[in-house]
Amino acid sequence: MEHIRAVNDIVVRFANVNGTGSASANNMFAKAIFRMGIPVTPKNIFPSNIQGLPTWYEVRISEKGYLGRRDGVDLMVCVNPQSMARDVESVKPGGYFVYDNTKKLHPEFIREDIHYIGIPMTAMAMKHYSDPRQRQLFKNVIYVGALSALLDIEMEVLKGIIEGQFQRKQKLIAPNFKALELGESYVHEHFEYPLGIRLERRDNVGDQILIDGNTACALGAIYGGATVAAWYPITPSTSIVGAFEKYAHKLRIDPESGKNRYAIVQAEDELAAMGMVIGASWNGARAFTTTSGPGVSLMSEFLGLAYFAEIPAVLVNVQRGGPSTGMPTRTQQPDLLSSAYASHGDTRHVLLFPSSPAECFEFMAKAFDLADRLQTPIILMSDLDLGMNDHVSPPLKWDDDSRYDLGKVLSAEELEKMEEFGRYLDVDGDGIPYRTIPGTHPTKGSFFTRGTSKDEYARYTENGAAYVRNVDRLLKKWETAKEYVPAPEFYQEKNDNPYGLIFFGTTTYAALEAMELLREKGIALDAMRLRALPFNKEVRRFIDEHEQVFVVEQNRDAQLRSLLINEMDLYPRQLISVLNYDGQPISADTIEQQVIEKHPKEKQKDDIHKAEVPAS
Repeated sequence: MEHIRAVNDIVVRFANVNGTGSASANNMFAKAIFRMGIPVTPKNIFPSNIQGLPTWYEVRISEKGYLGRRDGVDLMVCVNPQSMARDVESVKPGGYFVYDNTKKLHPEFIREDIHYIGIPMTAMAMKHYSDPRQRQLFKNVIYVGALSALLDIEMEVLKGIIEGQFQRKQKLIAPNFKALELGESYVHEHFEYPLGIRLERRDNVGDQILIDGNTACALGAIYGGATVAAWYPITPSTSIVGAFEKYAHKLRIDPESGKNRYAIVQAEDELAAMGMVIGASWNGARAFTTTSGPGVSLMSEFLGLAYFAEIPAVLVNVQRGGPSTGMPTRTQQPDLLSSAYASHGDTRHVLLFPSSPAECFEFMAKAFDLADRLQTPIILMSDLDLGMNDHVSPPLKWDDDSRYDLGKVLSAEELEKMEEFGRYLDVDGDGIPYRTIPGTHPTKGSFFTRGTSKDEYARYTENGAAYVRNVDRLLKKWETAKEYVPAPEFYQEKNDNPYGLIFFGTTTYAALEAMELLREKGIALDAMRLRALPFNKEVRRFIDEHEQVFVVEQNRDAQLRSLLINEMDLYPRQLISVLNYDGQPISADTIEQQVIEKHPKEKQKDDIHKAEVPAS
């Protein structure tokens, strides 16, 4: 039987039971590889209940730095009988299946084309640990120790991670070391090692860090000047506010009085949370909330109020599977349309599309400047994969010389000099009026606002002409926003190919790798990564300069394609969808396959081939 052979190019998947403490051990495995200088991408695939159901943790190891998912598993570590049939099936021919052989493996799980490595994890844990909970926890560490021998992971790196993790619980270090050594020793005594797939130390990560997007968003909010967070808990966004509280407690405390300079409010629902953010923003605070798709549905009414009354607000939408409750612990990009046009009536919202934790940090901080500058809600569109999984990322950077852009806010002195203040007057021709913080001046400026139609001086009116002037000005502001939002990123100096590729957010990792795979097969594509809505003229120019463009996204209904067509009045057949919506991050293999199937020239070749084959 053949063996898969590879160095630093491996997919390892762990099959565990939710609630058994496996996440810590699996995370230690990924961190150890990263500390050996090898790029790594872990994905935590967990159920939406608290415990008892199958959970998986998949680690892509790529010396070349490919950070997207790759189809197929080279090595499976399975300690969950419930999912074993599926787990055995997922291993590539010539791959390896590590399992707990405390009990004999049932014949139905035997394949002739993969290699089995049985380790009595449960028996070893029972023998060496007396506490029932410790037996469960250290069984996980035992298989990490076994993998250190099978894959050539440096034991000292693993021990260093344990020492760092248990600095304040020193008594737990020794039993963790023991569990590692039990697994390692068993492999040394019973198997040839390392396997055909193995790891070698490299220096391919430089100064990069491993961090999840939700933590990066929280830090971006801190550095962006946020002082108020109002939210209702929902997977997968909840940890943003948890991280914000952690960092605010360190960085938002008055040094003299010891009092908090921040407020965090858990609202009774998502609608109330958005209302609190609008109220805080109206009164001059930088405020934000976080949610996922169902929360955006509930917040829509208040998002419309903020749009029409022109109040700054920041929302992070960490997208998950829908509709309804959908797949709450799986990733998708299904909220583009519901977020872009949230609320009834003619409403358009600015969306930001980060693709990495570094951009989560950068865009989150920038969102508050954009909200103040444009006087409108800004929605940062993350997803579960980006938000909850660790990613290799450039260090988060902040320029200490930077200053917040508060936009067109009038001071008391400026108000004093004005004969009359018009809250919704377009003085500069950019669609953005001047605003005031309530109480800036004792008699002038804005103290209240409304969601009903008004004239340029904020006076209630149902006059049709005044209404048209107002909403047309909002459309002019939408055009102005194109100058401020992050511009698209291109992957070529000029567009030389007849076909292009558009992607955004977490589809970026797989799309870049797919381009390499396609290039090897003679299919060259120009590429553009979208980073924001509204789309600027560079987006239109890219599409116009190509015969057809593939649009990669993770939803069923091609929502980004719809946005492109709707916002730029494009010919629909010019945009070809490349879709994935099974709840897993899209893989390079999926993009490659769909591009080949749908590529006009490749389809033409296939049609010619079919025509040449005589009917039987």
